[in-house]
Amino acid sequence: MAIATVNPANGETLKTYDALGAEEIERRLAAAEATFRTYRTTSFAERARLMHRAADLLEQDQDEIGRVMTVEMGKPVKQARAEAAKCAKAMRWYADRAEGLLADEHPDAADAKDSGASRVLVRYRPIGPVLAVMPWNFPLWQVVRFAAPALMAGNVGLLKHASNVPQTALYLEDLFRRAGFPEGCFQTLLIGSGAVEDILRDPRVKAATLTGSEPAGRAVASVAGDEVKKTVLELGGSDPYVVMPSADVERAARTAVTARVQNNGQSCIAAKRFIVHTDVFDTFARHFAEGMRALKVGDPLDEDTEVGPLSTEQGRTDLEELVDDAVENGATVLCGGERPAGFPDGWYYAPTMLTDITPEMRVHQEETFGPVATLYRAADLDEAIALANDTPFGLSSNVWTRDEADVERFVRDIEAGGVFFNGMTASHPAFPFGGEKRSGYGRELSAHGIREFCNITTVWHGA
Repeated sequence: MAIATVNPANGETLKTYDALGAEEIERRLAAAEATFRTYRTTSFAERARLMHRAADLLEQDQDEIGRVMTVEMGKPVKQARAEAAKCAKAMRWYADRAEGLLADEHPDAADAKDSGASRVLVRYRPIGPVLAVMPWNFPLWQVVRFAAPALMAGNVGLLKHASNVPQTALYLEDLFRRAGFPEGCFQTLLIGSGAVEDILRDPRVKAATLTGSEPAGRAVASVAGDEVKKTVLELGGSDPYVVMPSADVERAARTAVTARVQNNGQSCIAAKRFIVHTDVFDTFARHFAEGMRALKVGDPLDEDTEVGPLSTEQGRTDLEELVDDAVENGATVLCGGERPAGFPDGWYYAPTMLTDITPEMRVHQEETFGPVATLYRAADLDEAIALANDTPFGLSSNVWTRDEADVERFVRDIEAGGVFFNGMTASHPAFPFGGEKRSGYGRELSAHGIREFCNITTVWHGA
C-alpha cells in the first residue's frame, strides 16, 4: 500500500511520500537509543511540563489537524476536532498523575522482615524505545493513548502509522518536537508494513504496541515472541449491545445509533451486534431503524454530516461482501444495504440494519467495520449472554437494564474487557482499556497502561 493521503470522499490522491530507506531508519533507531539514555533520567516535573505544552499546542491546532484527519480518513470534521480535544485531555491527565501512578511501592513491613530485609521497595523504571504500530481510524487518539503514558514513564516512541494517514503521523512527531521534547524522543517512521519485522528485531527496540487487525497482531506478536519482547495488542471487536426488558428502550435505541455509526462505523469499540430481549424487540427495532434512516450522509467536511465515507475503497468492498453474503443466506434488510445515491466518487455506504442473522452467515462471526448493525432476538437472559459471547472477539460490551440481578450476571459472565451499563462504550484515560480472546491482551490507559512498558524492579536492602 502506498504511503499517501487519498481523500475517501472523492478518491483523489493529494500527497504521496517515499518510504524511509535503511540508512535513515538506522539513523532514527540510533537517535531513539541515544535520547533514551538521557531522557530516562529527567524528572516527572520536566516531563509534565513538556506534555502540558504539547497539549496546549494540540488544542491550538484543533481546527487544522481536525481537517487533516477528515481529509485523510473521512471522519466527520466535528468528530475529528473532538478527537484532538480528547487527546489533549489525556496528555494532561498523564502529565498530572504519572509521578503518583509510578511512585515507589512499599511491601508490608512484616513481609520485608520475613525476607531478611531492612526494607524493600518496588520501583517502576522505563524500558527504552517502544515501537507503536497504529491504525488509521482514530489517527490521533490511538497514538496519544500510547505516547502520553510512554513518554511520561521515561520511554521514547517510534511510530509506524497506517499508510493512509501520513500527514497525521508527521504532525504528531512535529507536535512533540515543538513542545520541546528532545530530538529522538518521539519519531514517525514512514515505512511500509514489510519493514516492521526488522525494526522490531533490532535489540535497541525493547517492546511493541499494536492496535489493528488480528492478522497484524499475530504477525507482530510472533516476531516479538521470538525476540522475547513485551507486546500490548488491541485488535478487532464485535461488541454486543444488549437490551433487556427493564431498560429505557427509546433511550437505548437513540444511543444505539451513535454507538454503531460513530467514526462512520469504523471503530473497534463500536457496538455491532444488537441483542434485544423479545419483549422489547419490536419497539427497539422500530426506533433504531428510524434513527439510522434519519442520519445525514455526506461530505465529512460539512459541519452537519453525521456519516462520511469509509476510509478506503477496499474497506467498502469488504463491508459490501459481508452484507451481500448475509442477504443471500436469508438476512432481512431493515434499512440501507447499498451505496447511497449522489456520491459517485467517494467510498460511501448507507447506514444499514440486518436481522434474521444465522450462524452460517459471515457477518455472525466477522467484524463489520462500517455503519452496519446486526439485530438479534433473545428469548431470555441466558440466551442474551450466550449470543453476546458467541464471537471470537472480546473487546467491550454494552448492556441496557435496570435490574441489579441482570447487572451481576453480565459482569460475571460476559466475555469482554469492559461492560458498559445504560450507555455506550467509550475510552477515558482514567480507566483501563483492552480486551480478551482474539481482541488482544494487555491494557492501555489508566495506571495499568503506563505500567505496561515499565521494568517492575524489586529493590531489597539487607538488615
